[in-house]
Amino acid sequence: MTPDRLDRFARHIVLPDVGGAGQARLVQSHVVLVGLGGIGSPALQYLAGAGVGRLTLIDDDVVEASNLQRQTIFTSSDIGRPKAAAAAAWLSAFDPELAGIAHETRLTRDNAGELIAGADVVLDGCDNFATRLAVSDACVAAGIPLTSAALGRFQGQVANFAGHRADHACYRCFVGDAFDAEDCDTCADQGVLGAMVGMVGAFGAMAALRVLLDGAATLGDPQWGQVHVLDGLRPSLRTMRITKDPECNACGSIA
Repeated sequence: MTPDRLDRFARHIVLPDVGGAGQARLVQSHVVLVGLGGIGSPALQYLAGAGVGRLTLIDDDVVEASNLQRQTIFTSSDIGRPKAAAAAAWLSAFDPELAGIAHETRLTRDNAGELIAGADVVLDGCDNFATRLAVSDACVAAGIPLTSAALGRFQGQVANFAGHRADHACYRCFVGDAFDAEDCDTCADQGVLGAMVGMVGAFGAMAALRVLLDGAATLGDPQWGQVHVLDGLRPSLRTMRITKDPECNACGSIA
């Protein structure tokens, strides 16, 4: 890295848990972000701040005024603009050295494999189970780790999944097959507090960084298949361990 890049990431490099080798790994890494809303926005900020060299940004929505209380990369001037394009513009302004690839499209079973190709980790912060399961199944098929971050009012859930590996669960092992439909509650229906979404998004970014640095630094075990449940009303954190379902339609046959 050049002297100015070394200076930018100096606080990372002096951490024994990251160091020069870890920062070099981040610079060479590719993260796919599915959804650039309340979770994706802060996750993008912290992944970009960490120096992740390539970020693929997927969202088919446009910025609305109601997004601004929690989707922190957007401003009033972005209203009506595709979120993926606005996120790519934010990324370019924040750090021109990072590569941002915007896809103004909805991820589906038909295009998921192409959209996530080449990723070191996929961070999914979308708002419906059908897309989440399409992402998970594509990650299993492609052998790519998945970081899942989700929110319902004041409860957040963040986990890393490696269903492509023997004895590791995938996201479908966690939620099952009943949620392949698109009929689920949204923030518009239930309401959402911006600070809570920011906490979950930042937690998701941290989980993804653990995956990226696994083996290159000592940031910690990715904790595959451990769902961390955050309670925002009575601040607490508990963890559930998900076991691989041998009958899972996505990863059950992987031994």
